[in-house]
Amino acid sequence: MLRKKSIQIVVLLLLLSLLLVACGGAGEEGVGEEEATPVEQVETPEEAAEPAGPGEVQTITLVARCKAAPPHEDGRCNNLVAAAEAANQELEEMGDNRRIQVEAIQDNKDWGEYKTEFELASDAGEAPDIIVSGHEHIGDWAPAGIIIPVDDRVGEHEEFADIIDSLWDSVTFEGQRWGIPQDAEARPLFYSKTLLRELGWSDEEIESLDERIASGEFTWEDMLDTAEQAVEQGIVQPGNGWWHRPVNGPDFLYYYYAAGGEISGEGDQLVFDRGAALQVYQILEEASQERNILSPSLLGSEWANWNTAVSDNQVLFWYGGSWNWADWAVNYVADRGGEEFLFENIGFAPIPALEAGKGEPITLTHPLVYMISSQSEHPDLAMLLIAKATVKELNTEYAVASGHLGILESQVDYEPYVQAQFLSQVLPLLEYTTFLPNSPYWSQWSEAYYLGIQAVESGDLSAEEAVDVVVDQLQNELGDSVIISE
Repeated sequence: MLRKKSIQIVVLLLLLSLLLVACGGAGEEGVGEEEATPVEQVETPEEAAEPAGPGEVQTITLVARCKAAPPHEDGRCNNLVAAAEAANQELEEMGDNRRIQVEAIQDNKDWGEYKTEFELASDAGEAPDIIVSGHEHIGDWAPAGIIIPVDDRVGEHEEFADIIDSLWDSVTFEGQRWGIPQDAEARPLFYSKTLLRELGWSDEEIESLDERIASGEFTWEDMLDTAEQAVEQGIVQPGNGWWHRPVNGPDFLYYYYAAGGEISGEGDQLVFDRGAALQVYQILEEASQERNILSPSLLGSEWANWNTAVSDNQVLFWYGGSWNWADWAVNYVADRGGEEFLFENIGFAPIPALEAGKGEPITLTHPLVYMISSQSEHPDLAMLLIAKATVKELNTEYAVASGHLGILESQVDYEPYVQAQFLSQVLPLLEYTTFLPNSPYWSQWSEAYYLGIQAVESGDLSAEEAVDVVVDQLQNELGDSVIISE
């Protein structure tokens, strides 16, 4: 309905301009060409910069779709709403008669459902103008033609020059940029200081653990040994020595990276390294089936139960995300002091090197990004709105509330960001970071790899059997698009 109204307004303005010309009262300015351009065409920067021309102010509604856990992640869409004022001020200064209003659709659906929803909406011609999602979805959506590249418009907005350079890699696919980073994070090892004290560790040993992990002195192997001691001594319940996330997600890839696995082949091919995967599956099989430090029923459990246990000193070591910190402070331990309680009881560090002399500490960054639908009738306005949301004031407010890392160079010494103790301390973890691949085949690779994880942790398959099953599935689903490496 909105698009029909916009077209009607454009037609009326064109008729008015012709009438003024006939009467000798019109100047050289006319209606901006982008408003008369068919949706499937992407305007050039020159076209987008032309003012809308004389006439009544046009209100253009841009629909933004965001996945966010309330209340700490609400800034994903709320920042776009807040940015509309600055965007409209710039339009006015440019002499552009269009004005933006934002319709934000924000909830916390499962990622799979969220992704499918956007794809179905695109198929139906009802896609939002702006979609916030994981950068790896570019590998699916760019080849499908449902999002547009943004390279031509990045240079039009000075705000984007402030984005940390390395983050642009996450939005690049086949030599083009397809989105604007919205947030970043680190996925560290967390540990219970309280339980380490009960295990007999000194305060000095506990406080130096992050440094010993960073130097390679304390490894993944040492972590598992310590977790086993905690179970044997009754410090934690069986299965609570070390936890990972309870559902599939990006985190599991850095296990593979830590074992020396590679994932990107030539072009958009992906690689599956049998040796690296076998080592990952062996670790998980041993932890869950033999050493009793990883619960065989952890996968498939509820996030609420997971968060309650780890924030309540029921688990010794666990792998999580920097965003968990804000969630725990607000939703799980607020009655015990919030962030102060967390600093007293929980420490964090990069994921340790797998074993002494093999590899280095590691983590993974999974930026969420703003992408523009190819169905948007006003991609120039969408880009302008995103630019005005990509400023240190708004992004820092979101980062502090959500436990995400900043995306801008200017945030490094921006006082409100510096004063956020956790963010300042976790920022160095980006030195150890890796990314997911932007590939149209990532979902199939990830699901097959995760199938092996489920099989060994449940005891249904041995590590060796799991590798064979995963290889068969990848070859059946991806054919020549996957390279099986020995």
